[in-house]
Amino acid sequence: MMRRLVIATCTVLALTACQDQQSVSIPQAAAMTDDALGHYCQMNLADHEGPKAQIHLVRFEQPIWFSQVRDAIAFTRLPEETEEWSVVYVSDMGEAPNWAEPGIDNWIDAKAAWFVIGSGLRGGMGAPEAIPFGDERKALAFAGRNGGDVVRLVDIPDDYVLAPVDISPVIEPERTGDQDAVGLRDQDVGDIGHGGHVIQ
Repeated sequence: MMRRLVIATCTVLALTACQDQQSVSIPQAAAMTDDALGHYCQMNLADHEGPKAQIHLVRFEQPIWFSQVRDAIAFTRLPEETEEWSVVYVSDMGEAPNWAEPGIDNWIDAKAAWFVIGSGLRGGMGAPEAIPFGDERKALAFAGRNGGDVVRLVDIPDDYVLAPVDISPVIEPERTGDQDAVGLRDQDVGDIGHGGHVIQ
């Protein structure tokens, strides 16, 4: 009797361990292709400037794409979006060639990113954007040149991504010399400029 109980307990523990491993399995980011369509707008991502996002849903192999990072964050917070998701990847704009070319494979987990909000820059669909960076110094440098605050994902207010907005023409980041202010990949980030600060 005791031996059967021990075997049964071990079996349950083994199954639980397998289920836990499956539940924490996070898919890798997918490279953005010319065929990628925005989840809400159903338009080609490549036709729109600014950072992009992809969300991996638990029930599907392929991610859903977003023409703006703001829309992806909104998806995770809207009560009517009931699909369970495992990870949100966003463009690391510190590794982007420029604002018009956010990159196809420079993705970072949104939970690890630093976001510039309130800069006044508009994303690909014309709404205020949450601009992601993998490097805090680059986020601060960007905010120093273009305005805004540097925050973590959890600190982005719901109103910033959920409130109705007037859709305006896309405003490009300030350029300094021949370099785009968002193309910080090859720039010196020792000087973070003026005005950028972290909200904690």
